[in-house]
Amino acid sequence: MVLFDRFTLPNGLKVLVHEDPTTPMAVVNILYDVGARDEDPGKTGFAHLFEHLMFGGSVNIPSYDEPLQRVGGENNAFTSNDITNYYITLPAVNLETAFWLESDRMLSLAFSEKSLDVQRNVVSEEFKQRYLNQPYGDVWLKLRPLAYKKHPYQWATIGKVLQHIEDATIDDVRDFFKKHYNPANAILVVGGSVKTEQVKVLAEKWFGNIPGLEKLSRDLDAEPEQTEERKMTVQADVPLNAVYKVFHMPSRNDENYFAVDLISDILSRGNSSRLFRNLLKEKKLFSEINAYLTGSLDAGLFVIEGKPLPGISMEDAEASIWEELDNLKKFLVPVDELTKVKNKIESTMVFSEMSLLDKAMNLAFFELLGDAGRLNSETQKYLEVTAEQIQQQANHIFKHTNSSTLYYLAN
Repeated sequence: MVLFDRFTLPNGLKVLVHEDPTTPMAVVNILYDVGARDEDPGKTGFAHLFEHLMFGGSVNIPSYDEPLQRVGGENNAFTSNDITNYYITLPAVNLETAFWLESDRMLSLAFSEKSLDVQRNVVSEEFKQRYLNQPYGDVWLKLRPLAYKKHPYQWATIGKVLQHIEDATIDDVRDFFKKHYNPANAILVVGGSVKTEQVKVLAEKWFGNIPGLEKLSRDLDAEPEQTEERKMTVQADVPLNAVYKVFHMPSRNDENYFAVDLISDILSRGNSSRLFRNLLKEKKLFSEINAYLTGSLDAGLFVIEGKPLPGISMEDAEASIWEELDNLKKFLVPVDELTKVKNKIESTMVFSEMSLLDKAMNLAFFELLGDAGRLNSETQKYLEVTAEQIQQQANHIFKHTNSSTLYYLAN
């Protein structure tokens, strides 16, 4: 059970406080409700670029890292298709330093051609190294537009093409900041050796004077139901052939999400999972195979990816995957197998509550979903899933007409 207090500043900033007197540390986590799905189709990669720019210094604080390091703090950030999240961990006695740093760059990030040039080059290099020059690195640059035809999930967080980053201007950056980086579009979570009243004073002192804007309402193109099987084959200089198969699935807020998440564990969590046991160990068709979800806020993807062993045809490899999926559709999952994956989920949730940072990030994310209190009922949602619900979702999702498949062949 994660206990927390909640209040909202007049400018729209939501603040959650988790008091934990068992640690001398504190964490300050700010989630901005902006991700790659909020980008202009002709200017993609901006949410991720902006994550880098946020560390380029503000008007009043030229170096973000230096004052934080002086008080024993650490920081990092990440961007997804849905959110951008920044966090600081530091000794609780130095909590105000984190408020000072985060509020100043929310209020007055320094926009300079020099900072933009530096971070544009960093992100461009990341695009090349991780996505263009690495084996299988461009898989999601191909899979997303194969699976999505309307929704902005059709491009990866890094962006559609390198040119969008290279062409980013200072005006583009200013516009993006003004649109998305304001108190009404943020959730601040403070946890650790702190008191709610103390946090309220600091929040009002450092964030209260930042002008509030009306929160943007999204009007994203909904992805139409897929009605035909899609396939793509590419060849590249990679060590092994690979197959990637994706299916449209419910969003993170859908009541059926929990059953689908358990399906991914039944198929691919641990050495006793079906894909590992049947296709890798017994039939010796794959060198590796995994199933997972994108867990997206809008309707996401169920992913199966594997590397067939040399000598195994792609057709036979794919047929073996369909056989496992068809078994889920035809037969109820045995009680002991379902209990095992539920126990693993429960264990994962318990361990996530042991980390101060994980608790803060989870509270922010669930608040974005609608209510941070849902974090405490999440495990129960998994435990209530029935074998019948799993079979129902398997039949709903694992259809050829709902599948997009990428064959990635070695030259």
